[in-house]
Amino acid sequence: MTVAGEVLCRPLRRRALWCSAAFGTAGVALAAVRTGLHGRLLDVWAAADLLLALVGLVCLYAAGARVSADVHGLRSRTLLRRRNMPWTDIADLRVYVQYGRNQQIHRVSVLLRDGRTRRLPLPLSGSADDRGRFDAELDTLRALHREHGDPESRHTPVISYRAAGRGAAVPAVLCALLLAGAGLAAWSVPATASENRAWRSALPCAAGTPATERGECLSTLSAVITRTETGRGSRSSWLYFADGRPLERLGVSREGARGFRPGDLVELTVWRHQVREVAGEHHVWRDHFTGTGEMAVIAAVCALAAGYPGARLLLHRRGRGLPDDEVLPSALPFAAVLVATAVWLLPLCYLHPTGRLGSPTTLAWAASGGAATLALSARAWHATRVREPGATAGGPPPDGVDRFLPARFLEHTDYNPNGFGTHIVLGDGPLAVTPHPGPGRFAARRVPVERLTVTGVRRVRGGDGDTVSRSWHVAELDDAGEPVHLAASPSDLTRIVQELEAGRRTTPAVEPGSSV
Repeated sequence: MTVAGEVLCRPLRRRALWCSAAFGTAGVALAAVRTGLHGRLLDVWAAADLLLALVGLVCLYAAGARVSADVHGLRSRTLLRRRNMPWTDIADLRVYVQYGRNQQIHRVSVLLRDGRTRRLPLPLSGSADDRGRFDAELDTLRALHREHGDPESRHTPVISYRAAGRGAAVPAVLCALLLAGAGLAAWSVPATASENRAWRSALPCAAGTPATERGECLSTLSAVITRTETGRGSRSSWLYFADGRPLERLGVSREGARGFRPGDLVELTVWRHQVREVAGEHHVWRDHFTGTGEMAVIAAVCALAAGYPGARLLLHRRGRGLPDDEVLPSALPFAAVLVATAVWLLPLCYLHPTGRLGSPTTLAWAASGGAATLALSARAWHATRVREPGATAGGPPPDGVDRFLPARFLEHTDYNPNGFGTHIVLGDGPLAVTPHPGPGRFAARRVPVERLTVTGVRRVRGGDGDTVSRSWHVAELDDAGEPVHLAASPSDLTRIVQELEAGRRTTPAVEPGSSV
């Protein structure tokens, strides 16, 4: 394929970006003038000017980006950096998908021969409206690479969040933070138990107890409540005392604030220099001490929560031999293991926070729960294995009864208009696409098996879309010269491919897409 000698990529709406950058420069100038005249660094107008300057700086960076390519290689230029990459150093050009709140941002990722990656500032697509221009510019860049270099892939790899080539830094950091939280909570369990024992065994202070030793005994003070404040939602509730003695106010629970009235004479119990109890004639409020069971449960929850990003790291490591754009298996089977483990582990941690499992019943509980977790983990490991395409049996032979198999054609065709099909029906009648799982062939569209040729079966790639299940496989079909892809579970896809190959030999020519 012969392409133009040079390709130049510039940002969309470049004039608007330069205008915004000019407004930003004006914001900097206004902020400087206002500061010089009034001598104040920060006020409402200065903050607005600085915000305008920040927006202008971002627009200036975007407007100054430029990417060009010719027979020698790729050149990238921004305000902060310039790069020159010859075609001989480039292994592949790929699509890198970034995920925003309500959109997907497509960028070009350059894979170098040494394994490093570089993301180009352009071309860039942030919506479906400019996706066509992005694809056209990327196709031109890939054509130049094919003509003057040696790309690794014949198709355009798409690195989505499910792909093997996606970095594992986020789950690694999340797993480390959760494990650190679990360790901290577990470390505090003995200290919490010691504090609870000390509170339960504390005695009233004797008359001659020195002030330095009164922290470990119970001191009582009298006070009069002047008013109460009951917080709404997550806001705190307060008790206010007359003349600010022995303290101005005390934070209590919502029920504690409702239990007292202005004018109530109360007795305050102080332990370790904090008010732990407020006793009145009609109500008593006691400070809540975190129990050892609660801390043990927090530690277990953090450890179990760290298991999910840990499972993602495990699957990423397990799929290190896959191409970068192939989708990794889902970690949801391991999430089910973690939920099942929480069912028996959390009550055990709450009832036995120090790890002493004394009774035979508790030991049996822990042993049976651990065995169940191991069994479920083995099943999850088996369910998340990387299956070789075409190595799965196709299930029972056809018996003349319609079978509705979940499957999807990934392209819009005359027999799958607007991608309406969700199932393939085979059995008592021709192979057909239906928008429902049956029964009956209502709205079914016949698949023209006589013109479909199976050219290969592969695993799911990032470019197949995020709606295709991770565990499915994709059959690559030739539809009279047009590439078509059919996705289904490995066993179902094997049965469908067998029907396609058998139907191609026996089915006469029929109008494609007709109802059956």
